[in-house]
Amino acid sequence: MIVGVFGGSFNPPHEGHRLVAETAVRRLGLTRIWWVVTPGNPLKDHGALRPLDERIDLVHQFASPAKSTVTAFEARYKVRFTADTLALVKRRRPDMRIVWVMGADSMASFHRWQEWRWIADNVPIAVVDRPGMTFPALASPFARRYAFARVAQERASILPYRQAPAWTFLFGPRNEASSTRLRNAVAGTS
Repeated sequence: MIVGVFGGSFNPPHEGHRLVAETAVRRLGLTRIWWVVTPGNPLKDHGALRPLDERIDLVHQFASPAKSTVTAFEARYKVRFTADTLALVKRRRPDMRIVWVMGADSMASFHRWQEWRWIADNVPIAVVDRPGMTFPALASPFARRYAFARVAQERASILPYRQAPAWTFLFGPRNEASSTRLRNAVAGTS
């Protein structure tokens, strides 16, 4: 089984998230994609964070049911950081091939994540392009440090079989949707 682990606060989920997930499934040949709805992102303000149960319900509405699993196991296992989440998955499911999936907006700030080097050294990473984030992502400390481990997007389907560090950047259709913009629209700000 080849699983893409796609984590986020999904506050709220939107078409851009769905496009990232669907692109990863299609281009990497994933068996499943797990939408891991986090209790909260340590790098983001929690002031406007919707309740976890509400965000899980919203993700269920967005996730393509054929290959998606929506989970909040970070809350159940009291896991706070992505590195701990991935270590837990690897420990509990050693037979499963996993790929960390993220949008280019996350890659641009990936070097600020707790244990980001551990993630890169232990789990293959698929990055899906997002509007306005191509250059910031590809110029990021992560991209520079791990340039030697980049897999060409034309060969992305081999990524799940590569020993980390290994990553790919997937260009393609992009969706302008943004959780921040959606929250601001609801709040009446811009």
